[in-house]
Amino acid sequence: ATKKQARENGYVQTILGRRRFIPEINSSNRQLREAAERMAINMPVQGTSADIIKVAMINLEREMDKQRLKSRMLLQVHDELVLEVPDEEMETVQKLVPQVMSSALQLNVPLKVDTKQGQNWGEMK
Repeated sequence: ATKKQARENGYVQTILGRRRFIPEINSSNRQLREAAERMAINMPVQGTSADIIKVAMINLEREMDKQRLKSRMLLQVHDELVLEVPDEEMETVQKLVPQVMSSALQLNVPLKVDTKQGQNWGEMK
């Protein structure tokens, strides 16, 4: 279905409607066409994942500001967020992050969110 949509429209899109145009999908060159087909299959999944994390980051920042927390997002790596959290906010933030991230978009499946804490990446538990 995704390859068919790409062939007909010349693009695929994420759940939020962000488009990736793939003109090579109708190429007579088999290698170009097959690479384009792989892009057409992967982009909606990977792109939607990126959309979800972006929405979650915006919502988390707003909520932390609203609650006047000192915690701050430092880094996003694929589907993970790294935050700097003062000890006195740890319990609050460990409840807030999964709540905000799992509700970033209304989906037909639940989003599972785990949290870990540590003084550095190597000590995350």
